Amino acid sequence: MFGGHMPTIKYYRRILGWSQYDLARLARLNPNTVRKAENGKPISGQTAIAIVDAFNEALGEHMLVRDIEGLNVTV
Repeated sequence: MFGGHMPTIKYYRRILGWSQYDLARLARLNPNTVRKAENGKPISGQTAIAIVDAFNEALGEHMLVRDIEGLNVTV
């Protein structure tokens, strides 16, 4: 937890120096999908996993989807 809140997509992008386009490319997603996810719009579980996997690879972490605040995963 960071100051009572979990980190967001934008937080991780910024510490890595990534644009939304960079994250989209590394997660193999459309940049509009990354924008949607970052703005709290509904995304698929597969999309959320792709985002988390990109961060995990870059950071050497083992985060789960639930570890990133604001991911609005639909079933």
